[in-house]
Order: sequence, then structure tokens, then C-alpha cells
Amino acid sequence: MEIIKIVGISFVATFLALIVKEQKPNFAFLLIVFVGCAIFLFLVDKIYEIIHMLERLAVNAKVNLVYVETILKIIGIAYIAEFAVQITKDAGQGSIASKIELAGKVIILAMAIPILTVLIETIIKLIPA
Repeated sequence: MEIIKIVGISFVATFLALIVKEQKPNFAFLLIVFVGCAIFLFLVDKIYEIIHMLERLAVNAKVNLVYVETILKIIGIAYIAEFAVQITKDAGQGSIASKIELAGKVIILAMAIPILTVLIETIIKLIPA
């Protein structure tokens, strides 16, 4: 039922932004950014529950928590970068949005290298010499 609240708030904000945009485009943009941030804050509890559940699963599976934390950070970077890209595109700054996407991808790649290294080393150990 939470999705209905989010969609309702989003529709109201969209209609208000369309009405306000004709007179004050800056206020319409601020309204959209505010609602986007409010929706994100509304989801923080759900995000915490997911992270906590994944950490418990990792502990039960005896997986090194460093890898789980790194993967969660990578997912977080992807979501934050996408959020920033959408806001930047809404502001009409597509070139900056593409730079944010590039930065997010490079940071994700840099964070994934240790995990890829361990994975490759494990595969090499399994291959008979």
C-alpha cells in the first residue's frame, strides 16, 4: 500500500508542477526536487530493512562481510547516481547528467575490482594445472 501513497504524492506534485511551471518554472523544478527527496526519505526505512536482511544472510552463509558491504555500496552508488541524473535531466542539463553517469560507472568499476580479483583467483585455483 505504500506504493499507492508514493504514486498519489507523485501525481499531485506532477499536476502542481505543470500548473506552476507556466508562471514560475523555478518553483516547479524545486517542487519536483523536493518531492523526489521526500520519496527517497520515505524509502529509507525499507532500504535499511533490506541491508539488514542481506547482512544476516551473509553471516548465516559465512560470507565475508567486506564483499557484501562493497556490493551494497555499489548498489547505493548506482541508485544515487541515477537519482542525480534524473534531477539534472529535469533541469535541462543533459550534458552534466551524462558526466554523472560516467562518474558513477567509474566509481562502481573501481569498487568492484577487489571482488573481481578474488573471483578470478578462485577460478584459477579451481582449474587443474
